[in-house]
Amino acid sequence: MNNFVKSAMALVLLFAVILVSVPRTANAQNAGVISAVLNKMESNYKDLKSLRSSISMEKWDNQIKKADKVGGWVLYLPAKGKNANFRVDWTTPIRETLSVVDGQYMLCRYRLNTCYQGKNKDGMKQNSALTFLNMSSTQLKSSFDFKDAYNETLWGGVATTHFTLSPKTNTSYKYAEVWVDGNGMPVQSKVVENNGDATTIRLMNVERNIPLSVDQLKLKVDGNVKIVKS
Repeated sequence: MNNFVKSAMALVLLFAVILVSVPRTANAQNAGVISAVLNKMESNYKDLKSLRSSISMEKWDNQIKKADKVGGWVLYLPAKGKNANFRVDWTTPIRETLSVVDGQYMLCRYRLNTCYQGKNKDGMKQNSALTFLNMSSTQLKSSFDFKDAYNETLWGGVATTHFTLSPKTNTSYKYAEVWVDGNGMPVQSKVVENNGDATTIRLMNVERNIPLSVDQLKLKVDGNVKIVKS
């Protein structure tokens, strides 16, 4: 269970950048690029009410020099000032679903016919990136340096601005990277851990402000599914 939840680390960092406006910390060389993208991100932040997107995730294992890839869909409801609600349905190569609603999580591994339930703060405490959902822009500014901003085109022809988040204190990861499209939407993130492992998340076919309720994020399972509380 812990390995699967840890896989969501880059995703939640991506959501965190969506959820809060990024502080204006940049050197002179990057100031122009950062200023332009921040204005767009601020507009996206103010206007975003819901999100649905296809999603891909690549996890790089630095020890064995191998990457594993999964794909699926994500639903997301911002909840400024408190825990956000979201659901990730992985469909390939296997089916697994992670739902976080009202501070509670449910992780279902269908091949095991088992779902795990618990409090978000307890079940996912090992993933420090999840705490970003509750961080204000002032807190982000005190925690990170923003650097190395430049324009980059992702595969699929998506034009983005790419920048790096460098933690000011010791964390479980070295740094994170974020790619923001022309509408101010963060569409890709990468988290590089201290041991060299890396997780890259890409959002595609993003639909903003669709009709979406919290009930649609909740998992409904059959009575024959084993529920493990933790």
